[in-house]
Amino acid sequence: MAYQALYRVWRSQRFDDVVGQQAITQTLKNAIIQKQISHAYLFTGPRGTGKTSAAKILAKAVNCPHSQDGEPCNECEMCRSITAGTQEDVIEIDAASNNGVEEIRFIRDRANYAPTQATYKVYIVDEVHMLSTGAFNALLKTLEEPRKNVIFILATTEPHKIPATIISRTQRFDFKRIRTEDIMAHLAHILNENQIGYEEQALQVIARAAEGGMRDALSILDQAISFSDGTITLQNAMEVTGSLTFEMMDQFIGNCQTHNVSGALTMLEEMLASGKEARRLLENLLVYCRDLLIYQQAPQLLLEKAGHVTDAFQTLAKETSVAQLYQWIDILNATQNDVRFTTNPTIYLEVATVKLASSPAQATPTTTAEPIASDDVQQLKKEVQALRQELQQLKQNGVAATPQEVRPTPKRKAQTSSYRVPKERVFSVLQEATKQDLVNVKMVWDDLLASLSATQKAMLRASEPKAASSKGLVIAFDYEIICQRAANDSEFSAAVQNNLSRMIQNYGPDPIFITADSWPELRKEFLSGNHEVEPTEVFEEDEEITLIPEDDDRVVTKAQELFGELIQIEEN
Repeated sequence: MAYQALYRVWRSQRFDDVVGQQAITQTLKNAIIQKQISHAYLFTGPRGTGKTSAAKILAKAVNCPHSQDGEPCNECEMCRSITAGTQEDVIEIDAASNNGVEEIRFIRDRANYAPTQATYKVYIVDEVHMLSTGAFNALLKTLEEPRKNVIFILATTEPHKIPATIISRTQRFDFKRIRTEDIMAHLAHILNENQIGYEEQALQVIARAAEGGMRDALSILDQAISFSDGTITLQNAMEVTGSLTFEMMDQFIGNCQTHNVSGALTMLEEMLASGKEARRLLENLLVYCRDLLIYQQAPQLLLEKAGHVTDAFQTLAKETSVAQLYQWIDILNATQNDVRFTTNPTIYLEVATVKLASSPAQATPTTTAEPIASDDVQQLKKEVQALRQELQQLKQNGVAATPQEVRPTPKRKAQTSSYRVPKERVFSVLQEATKQDLVNVKMVWDDLLASLSATQKAMLRASEPKAASSKGLVIAFDYEIICQRAANDSEFSAAVQNNLSRMIQNYGPDPIFITADSWPELRKEFLSGNHEVEPTEVFEEDEEITLIPEDDDRVVTKAQELFGELIQIEEN
């Protein structure tokens, strides 16, 4: 007999076999026992959670002549034929490939005839949300006027695409994602039945990678069995799922905790080079930070779930503040959203790594004040009593207490930026900037990135050249923290300057670092001043640049020579 995948061999055949959906299966069993069977059911939920399996079990249970406690016997001819898919009165339809009006009309016409062998004629429509509008209308007529002994079971992963008129005529059951613990228990049962050895941590990795779907878990387990040498180890599970090992995560987060940017970036390159997928990597790091947080607050709870933790993990949990963990989780979560919509996730991962390893933990506000010593309290009471006596004497002597003018305490201005932009140096570059110099820099920009070290490359990837002259180059960074780091790193500035001089003949500009947010204001201030040359971002064609006319036409002439059609001249 040909090999069958685990998810087919171990497909649930009884309601009690359906993992993680006890509320739904018990409700269906009770309905069968009490003979309160509806004419239409809607099973919704994520993939691999048991919707189609429950539908076939329901079809067997209502037609099995030896049904007990709402469960099919799975031994009679009726049960075996439904399991094998040969029973004519139980029809499975894939709505993805049979979504037209004619197919549904054919089903509706066949539903008018009584079942030939079974007690109920059952139609199981999988992925019902794929039906066309006309097909839904045709199905609606059948659900409005149900025939006797006909049951429709509709299954879908996207219930929001089903018309409300259909949903209102069905009994809806929402299948939930299966818990990691339940998946692990089921996988362990299967391996024990097949006499295959395993490590419990390996099952945990597989269960987490399945994301609540039993079918996905069984497919991954199938791969792990083929990959292993008789015993499924943690390393096997890590390789098959593309997950990070505990040592990798310990080392990466450890570098971030000690602000070792170079070490964190090197570790990131190693993880990506070993074939780790960006989205899986981010998910593993998020779970790791979550585990650190839980271990700090409730260590026993995490130990019950994870089984064990490494020594490096325990050290990180002791040395990392809660505020730092919150900040890391926010950074990783934002990066996870960004990576979803990009074709080059490496850039986002490198920028996130620099932010993780560079950002100091923000102090969390607290409302708890330090306790005041009892001696201090007694001293304050004495001083208050002395002031009261003095005030009483003044009143007796006829001196009225005049309230002094209360001056409002000046409010501090909120500090929006800690990086001081070198405005004068930027203006000196803009004064002599040319379009050709900027074009030359942008032409070799990718080569410049390739020539830098991993740390320097990650810093420069989050930047863009804005203006260039024969002696200077203005580079704008997307993030202030990276801009600050670049400005304080003399080796980084020297590397940029030296590599540019090697790539562009007779050109070795002094790099000047600014934030991307400050660039529009700097350019506006420069354009409004009395400068002979007025530069612009020559490669941003969607942005119109308005030059301020002056009496001397040299400004306009020079600007047209530099930027051509990329400028717009307005006369007031």
